[in-house]
Amino acid sequence: METIIEYFSDMPTPHRTFLLVGGLAFFFIIEQAIPLFSIKYNRVKHTALNLFFTLTTVLINFIMAFILVYAADWVVVNEFGIIQWIPMPIILKAIIGLLLMDLIGAWFVHWTEHHVKWMWMFHVIHHTDQNIDTTSANRHHPGESVIRFVFTTLAIVIIGAPIWLVFIYQSMSLVLTQFNHSNIKMPTWLDRSLELVFCTPNMHRVHHHYRQPYSDTNYGNIFSFWDKIFGTYERVDNKKLVYGVDTYMEEEKTKSLIELLKIPFMGYKEPIEYDNEESL
Repeated sequence: METIIEYFSDMPTPHRTFLLVGGLAFFFIIEQAIPLFSIKYNRVKHTALNLFFTLTTVLINFIMAFILVYAADWVVVNEFGIIQWIPMPIILKAIIGLLLMDLIGAWFVHWTEHHVKWMWMFHVIHHTDQNIDTTSANRHHPGESVIRFVFTTLAIVIIGAPIWLVFIYQSMSLVLTQFNHSNIKMPTWLDRSLELVFCTPNMHRVHHHYRQPYSDTNYGNIFSFWDKIFGTYERVDNKKLVYGVDTYMEEEKTKSLIELLKIPFMGYKEPIEYDNEESL
C-alpha cells in the first residue's frame, strides 16, 4: 500500500497522459473488433469533435490543478474531512475515500446536472452525441468541465482526501468512463459479473437514450451500486436504444462545434412529453 501511495502522491504527468491516450486507443481498437452497434457514420469527424472537448477538459483541469493540490494538502495539514476525523487503517481510508469521491465527485454532480436547468444546458452537449463510443466519454462543454471540477474539489474537502487518493480516483474515473461509453459487445456473464461492482457499457448506455425517463437513470461512473441504492438503476435491451437527446436531434447542431458551444446560452428547452410510455 505504501508503494501505491508513494506512486500516486507524485504521479508523473506522462503516466496520466498515457492513461488518457492509451485508454482511448485500447477501447477504440476493441470497438472495431466486437462492436455492439455497426451503424456507419463519419468516424473521423465524430472523433475529432469529441477529442476537441476532451482537450478542453484536459486544459481546464490542468489550469485549475493547483486548486486540487492546495485543497488536498490543506485537508491533511488541518486534519479536516471524514477520513481525517475517523481513525482507521490506511487501506480502509483508501476504500472509503474512493467510494465517497465517486459518490460526490461523479454520481452526485451528474444527478445534479440533470435536475438543475442551467447545469443541464451545459451537460446536454454530452447527450447530443448520437453515436456513443469511447470518444464520447469526455465530450463535455468547457462550462461543464468547470462544474465538475468544483464538485471534485468539494468532495476533497468533505472527505479529507490526500493527493494520492485524488490521483487514484481520477485515474480510475478516466479509464472507467472510457470503458462504460465504449461500443463493445460484451458476453452477458462478463457484463453481469463486472456490474456487481463497476459500471459497464451495458449498464450505462440507457442513460444516453434520447428520451426520458431513460436518460434520467444510471448516472454512475466508477461504481454501479449508487444507482441501485438511490433508485435510479434501469436495465434495458441495449440494441433497442436510440442515442441522443430529443430536444437536440438536428445534425446541424449536434455535429457543429460552434453550435454545441452556443447551446448553454440559447435558453432552456423543456423535455418533450409523450402520449405513451416507450417500452425498451
